[in-house]
Amino acid sequence: MMELSSFFPTFCSPDLLLFIAPLWIAVVVGVLVGWVWRPSWARDDKLFTFFNNNLPRPAATTTTTVPSFESRQVYKEKSGFVTGDDFRHLWNLVEVKDGGPAWIQMMDRSTPSFSYQAWRRDPHDGPPQYRSRTVFEDATPEMVRDFFWDDDFRSNWDDMLLFSSTLEACKDTGTMVVQWVRKFPFFCSDREYIIGRRIWDAGRVFYCVTKGVQYPSVPRQSKPRRVDLYYSSWCIRAVESKRGDGEMTSCEVLLFHHEDMGIPWEIAKLGVRQGMWGAVKKIEPGLRAYQRAKAAGAGLSPSAIMAQINTKVSVEEFMNERDSTGEVAGDEKPSSGKNIPKMLVVGGAIALACTLDKGLLTKAVIFGVARRFARMGKRM
Repeated sequence: MMELSSFFPTFCSPDLLLFIAPLWIAVVVGVLVGWVWRPSWARDDKLFTFFNNNLPRPAATTTTTVPSFESRQVYKEKSGFVTGDDFRHLWNLVEVKDGGPAWIQMMDRSTPSFSYQAWRRDPHDGPPQYRSRTVFEDATPEMVRDFFWDDDFRSNWDDMLLFSSTLEACKDTGTMVVQWVRKFPFFCSDREYIIGRRIWDAGRVFYCVTKGVQYPSVPRQSKPRRVDLYYSSWCIRAVESKRGDGEMTSCEVLLFHHEDMGIPWEIAKLGVRQGMWGAVKKIEPGLRAYQRAKAAGAGLSPSAIMAQINTKVSVEEFMNERDSTGEVAGDEKPSSGKNIPKMLVVGGAIALACTLDKGLLTKAVIFGVARRFARMGKRM
């Protein structure tokens, strides 16, 4: 479905494990050092709450029954899954009118057949947010829309997707609820996502919203670990080809993504920065294979069929309504819970640096990472 964002958990790639593993060692040692020699102020309830909230929970032992159709209908009305407010929020992101922090550019790369730019920003309370702009040459918005929605075909180019299943699908609005399981590195459990998604069509400009939703009929498990805070939405539209012939034969995709995977945000940012381009390059060959399959007469999968059920919307009417109400969709305000006590991280880095003369990481790198972690509380 949604992403361009398959690259966002790219700290999971094997070439980064060698770099990340010592960081986790530093954190673990820091916990031990900080706990043994902690001052009296560190013995309050907040520290106990921090560790209690971040310990893995065992799988529920109670039996969960699937709700009846009527009860699920009531639940959907209360939760909304994906609503007009989500469209408004995405529109504000696309138009840079959401009121959030400024975007900082991270990357600008291109090949003869596509170009890619990426930005990041760090909200006051919540995980890092990412924005990207990808332009595919010789591709229509409809083809790109179907490509990203097609869960059956995704496994051909997204090697992190282990499992996907459609839980609900509304043939009136095109709203879907899907379950994903994505592969994470050996020191983390895999991650499960329950995602609501829906598409708005503003005259061949497609606003595709996908986000994490609550779905009680699928109980939580200890493994894979469920990701609750998840947002990955994009705007797909035709743009002029970079060949300069004036033809609108290219397709632009503006992606907005953030999620809380249960990993310290600073570590996640390092992984994204290191692995972004390598993962993004896999998307374009996947799209070309999808185009060839459709040109050869391949049929549409059930999820791709749902991608063609869109909610028609007039951006002009929406803008007039927005101007009259003064409404501006704000950013999500997720709970943090990922601030690491400064003493624990620094203590771990000191202990690790003292035991490593020569090895995978130099002492300077270890202390540099510790300083970055110590500033997490100020930025989050």
